[in-house]
Amino acid sequence: MTGGAFKALADRFKPLLLGLPLLVTACISPVDYGAIRHADYVANGRCDPAADKGMDNGSDTAEKPFFVVTSRLPDCRANDIKLLHHRGDKVRFGRFGAPQDKLNEKGKVDGQRIPFAISNETQWWADLSKTMGNREGRVLLYVHGYRETFFSSSRDTAQIARLTNFSGPVIQYSWPSQGQLLKYAVDETNMYWDERNFRKFLTKLAQQSWTKEIVLVSHSLGARLVLPAVEFVDRNSSNADSSNISNIIMASPDVDRQDFERDIAEEILSARRVNNDRRITVYASAKDRALSLSDDVHGYPRLGNPRCFDPFKADELKAKGLPERCYAAKSRYDVPPEKSGLTIVDTTAVSQGRVGHSDYLRSAAACTDFAAVVNGERGAVKGREATHLSYVFALIPSVDDEEPDHMTICNRDRK
Repeated sequence: MTGGAFKALADRFKPLLLGLPLLVTACISPVDYGAIRHADYVANGRCDPAADKGMDNGSDTAEKPFFVVTSRLPDCRANDIKLLHHRGDKVRFGRFGAPQDKLNEKGKVDGQRIPFAISNETQWWADLSKTMGNREGRVLLYVHGYRETFFSSSRDTAQIARLTNFSGPVIQYSWPSQGQLLKYAVDETNMYWDERNFRKFLTKLAQQSWTKEIVLVSHSLGARLVLPAVEFVDRNSSNADSSNISNIIMASPDVDRQDFERDIAEEILSARRVNNDRRITVYASAKDRALSLSDDVHGYPRLGNPRCFDPFKADELKAKGLPERCYAAKSRYDVPPEKSGLTIVDTTAVSQGRVGHSDYLRSAAACTDFAAVVNGERGAVKGREATHLSYVFALIPSVDDEEPDHMTICNRDRK
């Protein structure tokens, strides 16, 4: 075999070889129960505060401005409560703040901590009601993806709040992701385990009389938790259109593209819901290495990766002088809605980072677009370039010679 032929063969099987450690390790490495009984983690009353006590460790909303709903197992043995990667015994509610410097005995920075306290559920809903009432009933609900800890997802939640300057309360839904590269299969399992918990919470949130608008943001694997939950609310809501779940944003969604086309988009983006202002915005990138690997693992393309599964389609695009990128198709309607329900934003040209899986929080152009969408803009947002598909837009690099300050524009924590 010639050197060139060997290289071609190696390139062909490279995704499989890269994915093999993930598959093997995820399949044969169980999640350790640990040396401590899970019941001992939650034995302290801090895990289940009484109704008249409100939020444990004080209700300092300045330090803990964000809301959290979690199915993670808490560790309440020490003053600083931690959320672990295990499944919890029940869903809990709390408040948290952005990461802060942790000081040692000498007053020097020694890592970071998350200001966090568990709330009584009744008090939590009362606090949320009051906050939403003061902000015209708008709420942003963020669902993280694969390989996240409570620390990393809280950091991203705080960044989203800063970046978008969202006017209402911000809620993080934290499910028991393992926070480890080689635990994808465990994360996928825990995500499916948590579907009932999340849909019950989303249903209750959507049915509150003071909830006027839910901006639902998901990243990566989190989209697979969000979409069936929205379908469930649509089927069971007293509001036939569930129109307060209006703005659904999926960043790098690890969702089967064909499943989205066939079932999900058709249900969630029905004509009447789209006419009531329901819309979905998808951020996708051909440079997303995480989703490229997920494509190979699952055998079919992901919604957030515009890979052409059909080689004949890729050839057709190439013959027309178009990029070889394939996107989810729009829903087909007997009577088309007056508005556009699906928008796909291709971030390939402005992708940032080694993996390209979080452009909406890493790329200046994508961050700017994401903030605009959260705040209600749609269609011809500044910085988008039209493509041959009416619902697909490409973000283009700045015409300036200087590279934009991605960290500053995205309001990232430099620590």
